Amino acid sequence: MSTGIEYPMTLADREREYSPSSCIGGNYQPFLDEYQARSEEALQRHAVVLNLSYGEKASNRLDFFPAPATATLPPLLVFIHGGYWQELTKASSLFPANGCVPEGIAFAAIDYTLAPEASVLDIVRECRAALRWLHAQGAALGFDPQRIVVAGSSAGAHLAAMCCLRGWASDPDLPPGLPQAAVLVSGIYVLEPLIGTSIDAALSLTPNEAALVSPGLLPLDGFPPALLCWGEFETNEFKRQGTEFASRISRARSGSDTDTGISAFEVPSRNHFDVILDLAQRDTPLGDAALALLARP
Repeated sequence: MSTGIEYPMTLADREREYSPSSCIGGNYQPFLDEYQARSEEALQRHAVVLNLSYGEKASNRLDFFPAPATATLPPLLVFIHGGYWQELTKASSLFPANGCVPEGIAFAAIDYTLAPEASVLDIVRECRAALRWLHAQGAALGFDPQRIVVAGSSAGAHLAAMCCLRGWASDPDLPPGLPQAAVLVSGIYVLEPLIGTSIDAALSLTPNEAALVSPGLLPLDGFPPALLCWGEFETNEFKRQGTEFASRISRARSGSDTDTGISAFEVPSRNHFDVILDLAQRDTPLGDAALALLARP
C-alpha cells in the first residue's frame, strides 16, 4: 500500500535532513569511539553474560548484565543500537549498563542482522523475537519479565517503536505488557522519505515496504508509556518526526486515562550521536526520565 504522502523536499534536501552528521560537520567517528570506550568500561566494571542466543541466526545474540541481587526482581532495560539498520553492533552498545547496574536495573543489548543481508522488515521481526526470548527468560536471568523497558537510538528507536505495536499484521503480538514502556531517542518513524537517498542503497525500500515498517503510519492502540527525545543539534526532519510521532501516540492513548504517559522533549547542547550517552545517567534530562520509567511498578 502506498501512503499517499508527498514529501515536497528535493532529493538533496532529504539527503541533508536525514544525514544526522550534517549538523556536526560530517565527522561522527569520535562519538562511535566514545560508545566503544564506554562499552569496554562496562565490561570491566560489571558482571556480564555474553552472546546469549535468542534465535537461529549467528547475529541473533545479546549481552546481558544482571543487576545486584535484591529482595525483589529488578526491571530490565533492553537497548537496540542505531546505524541506519546497516552499521554498528551490540559490542559498542553496552555503555548504558554503566548507569543501569548501579541503580539496580538489569541491562541487555541486542544484535540483529544488518542490511543488506536483512530487510528492515526482517530486522524488526528479529528485535521482537529478542524481546519475546528475554520475557521468557526472566526467571532464569533474574529480572522481572513484567518490567521490561525497550530503548533505542536513531534506527534503534524505530525498531524499539516497532516492538511496541499491537495488532501488527506482519508478526504475532508480543506477550501482554511487553514492553512495559519505551525510550525512543532521535528516531525516524516514517521511512518513505529515505527512498532514493544514499541511505536506501543497502535498504532497497519500496513505498509499500516502507509503509509496512513505519510506526508513524500504523495503528498505535495499546502503545505503552514512552518518552521521546532528540538533541538540540539535529536536523529539522529528525525533530519533526519525533514531535509528530509523540503526538500520534498521545492521541492513541488519550482514551485510557487523563495522563497519556507520553513525554517528548529536546535535550539542550546534545546532538544525534551524543544524546544517547545520557541514557540511564542521573542528573541528565534523558537519564532522569528513563530511570523514572524504569522505576514504575
